[in-house]
Amino acid sequence: MGQRDDLQRLKRLAWLADNSIGIPYTPWRIGFEGLIGLIPGIGDFAGLLLSIYLIWVARRAGVSGGTRLRMAGYVVLDFLVGIVPVVGDAFDFAFKANARIARLALKEVDQVDR
Repeated sequence: MGQRDDLQRLKRLAWLADNSIGIPYTPWRIGFEGLIGLIPGIGDFAGLLLSIYLIWVARRAGVSGGTRLRMAGYVVLDFLVGIVPVVGDAFDFAFKANARIARLALKEVDQVDR
């Protein structure tokens, strides 16, 4: 498995987690990570584990430590706000930490390839 495969996996999982479900009659999209987050207790931890996995995939793809630290900041913010009932769930749907992680990784790798 190479860098391109890791980046494709990262991109695909981030899309599934944050944007894969369209809300009918609106321009908004949500993902399964936000839905899982609605489950009290375990939902937010499941989302945290997914985000940690995405950062690990980014590391395998060659993303720098500084960028991964920024990604971790997104994940920590998403998790800490996400554990607050109702407000955290709304934040989780809007913030889309996994999509942010994927964008950072793809942007960095694109800059390195130039």
